[in-house]
Amino acid sequence: MKKTLLLTENFPPKEGGSGRWFWELYSRLPNDKVLIVANDTPEGREFDKTHELDIVRIELESTEWGLASTKGLGFYWETIRKVLKLIKEHGIEEVHCGRVIPEGVIARALKLLAGARYNCFVHGEDVETAATSREHSLLVKNVCKNASMLICNSENTANIVRKLGFDSGSKCEVLHPGVDTSRFEVAAPDTSFRQKMGWSGKRVLLTVGRLQRRKGQDFLIKSMPALLNEFPDLFYAVVGRGECYDELISLVDQHELHDNVCVYPDMDDEALIKCYQQCDIFILPNRTIDNDIEGFGMVLVEAQVCGKPVIAGDSGGTRETMNIGKTGHIIDCSSTENLLNGLSPILRNREIVDGEVDIADYAKNRFNWDQHVAKAKRLFK
Repeated sequence: MKKTLLLTENFPPKEGGSGRWFWELYSRLPNDKVLIVANDTPEGREFDKTHELDIVRIELESTEWGLASTKGLGFYWETIRKVLKLIKEHGIEEVHCGRVIPEGVIARALKLLAGARYNCFVHGEDVETAATSREHSLLVKNVCKNASMLICNSENTANIVRKLGFDSGSKCEVLHPGVDTSRFEVAAPDTSFRQKMGWSGKRVLLTVGRLQRRKGQDFLIKSMPALLNEFPDLFYAVVGRGECYDELISLVDQHELHDNVCVYPDMDDEALIKCYQQCDIFILPNRTIDNDIEGFGMVLVEAQVCGKPVIAGDSGGTRETMNIGKTGHIIDCSSTENLLNGLSPILRNREIVDGEVDIADYAKNRFNWDQHVAKAKRLFK
């Protein structure tokens, strides 16, 4: 493996699927071959005391990613200067970009200045969103054209890249996120935990993810009064933080759902895994909003490894996370009406999948980190 620099704003302790993906992947690669350059925060510096990865923290957060503004130019100039110095100091041969923009734009400049080849991770929503801006679209096209490889989190993302004309050749490689099966695993029923969570006697639907519109927690909460008419024991547990927290709490108040919906914004990893293990059904009611999509849906894999059947919206790469009909279902979550029409027939069966496939075994065999790391090593050789 070449001496590699991973450049990413999204990295623990910052929450999010892509940051967790990078942590799980690069912590399994040879430590002496990887330098991680991540965003500098007080929380990040504290986190770095807990691991042995070679990591440098610099300012990687900016509200402007274009080149047409003074702020954008200043951000790129300062970041390129800092990373160029690190490339020279550490003998870096290859740069891996956490996203096509802005990290990929930085890597494109570094290739011109230092000759370092670069690969870009692509998540789906990043290139879809960039396509709505002429300036960003031109930047992304230039970054993709000059990248050695485009590492896509799903086949759906790879298809988007090709459809938008960002890969005219064969640069796309699909590398799914994996799951840590030493932490996420099937567990026996825990009545005390369910009681503590307010789940006793309830049929619990669980969503884990950032509280944002495309995740669909809002539509499911709006659907709960109608669902409760038919399924009075239903309980909706929402774990996560984000910009829609106040809106979701307001919906719970508006529909008087305090006995059947709870939002948990602060939860440690141990309790989170318990939620996966002790819920009845995991649901990610995601939808496409403008060009914002669910690139893959790592939480769906984590739930299945814990033995739980899953339901997801028909958007982005969620289909690739499950064996449809055997370990989970895909439904239309683009409106509350469509969500109800898709979810209600599934809930009428106490066992929402046919039981022919062991859910946990399926997910572990398909998404274990050993095979994903082996593929990454082949790609990064």
